[in-house]
Amino acid sequence: MGKLKSRFVFPSLLASGLLVLGACVTINVYFPAAEAQEAAEEFVEKVIGEDLTPAPQGGEPQAWHPAPPAREEGFSLLSLVIGTAHAQSADITIRTPAIQAIQDRMSARFQSSLQPHFDSGALGFGKDGRVVLRDAAKVGLKDRVAVTQLVAEENRDRDAVYREIAVANGHPEWEAQIRETFAKQWVASARAGWWYQASDGSWKQK
Repeated sequence: MGKLKSRFVFPSLLASGLLVLGACVTINVYFPAAEAQEAAEEFVEKVIGEDLTPAPQGGEPQAWHPAPPAREEGFSLLSLVIGTAHAQSADITIRTPAIQAIQDRMSARFQSSLQPHFDSGALGFGKDGRVVLRDAAKVGLKDRVAVTQLVAEENRDRDAVYREIAVANGHPEWEAQIRETFAKQWVASARAGWWYQASDGSWKQK
């Protein structure tokens, strides 16, 4: 009787352990920072009109993926569960129709209307990934209402795209990290002479 009971106890314990282990691993879905940075770079450079990383021959640029770890010989229940968890981790895509529509609007607005005001120093990149009217005196009086409206429209699109990217990739909780990644990329892609806001709120010129 003891032997018969042990036959059922061990598989049950094993199954329970796998379920607990699987739950512990899968809830720790990591934020793919490298993929997010690459997506932000591609997005931002299209908006501001600079493409410093041309697409490889034969198709669109692909997201970078780290090489998978070397597989050890033999069967490992732990590696099986962890492998499944990593397979469920989302990459960062910016190629949905909604995201591309926002990007097209931002690109047209920036290159036709906003860029001259970045060149003059009237506008700057805020630390929160938005655009800020930092020096209204550099905008002609007759143009201030129009520029203020353009900034408001731009910031609505920026807020929307950070949220849309997080949702489109299945992780709405990543919105703040997406915004932070983009905020850094706007500065990284800014041209010489443009202004940006440091983390302490002070303004600096690139």
